[in-house]
Amino acid sequence: MTESIKIHNQNFIMHASGVFFWKERSMLLISDVHLGKVSHFRKFGAAVPQQVVQKNFESMNTAIQYFNPKRIVFMGDLFHSSLNKEWELFEIWTAEQSSSIILVSGNHDIISPLKYEKLGIQVVEELILDNFLLTHHPEERDGFFNFCGHIHPAIKLTGLGRQTVRLPCFYKSPIQLILPAFGEFTGTYTLQAKKDCKVFALLGDAVLPVTLTESKRKGRSAKG
Repeated sequence: MTESIKIHNQNFIMHASGVFFWKERSMLLISDVHLGKVSHFRKFGAAVPQQVVQKNFESMNTAIQYFNPKRIVFMGDLFHSSLNKEWELFEIWTAEQSSSIILVSGNHDIISPLKYEKLGIQVVEELILDNFLLTHHPEERDGFFNFCGHIHPAIKLTGLGRQTVRLPCFYKSPIQLILPAFGEFTGTYTLQAKKDCKVFALLGDAVLPVTLTESKRKGRSAKG
């Protein structure tokens, strides 16, 4: 269900749900939940099952219960678009949390920060903790290791019979780690690892380290 990793003498845990736990700070990172996206598409006639809405909250609760973090940091694109009925569900969910909550604002986070602040949620553009930089979009900044989201990374794997499967993943380079999209119905962007990169694919309840050869990054965007 988990895979541990050490970065700059700090200990982190990757969870099969796509969340990322920082042990020393008791901090849970969750990226690209895109709450409200299902209701947004259903409003315009898309045949998206209504139960997907509740699945996001159930998955967050499962991860939070597993790690019991002191702080939860949403790494951008927490809510997909403007307010809809899923905001009411989010208000109820927030009231049930004992952890403090921070939102690192993403490009989809167009809801007024005042709405979040009324729920006790701090909204920031970025978060700097020691030599770690937490952002929504991938950033390269001297002296910092970057945790980010936005890309919705996935990896395409080919079996011995040439069958293929595309799996969401954690994608780590020497200076950065990109979290997978947490939300249901979010889409992915297929990557191939470059030299010195590591990939940890998500398959069911497992986090699988993947050994890949160096190649050019390529893929088709389906995110957002």
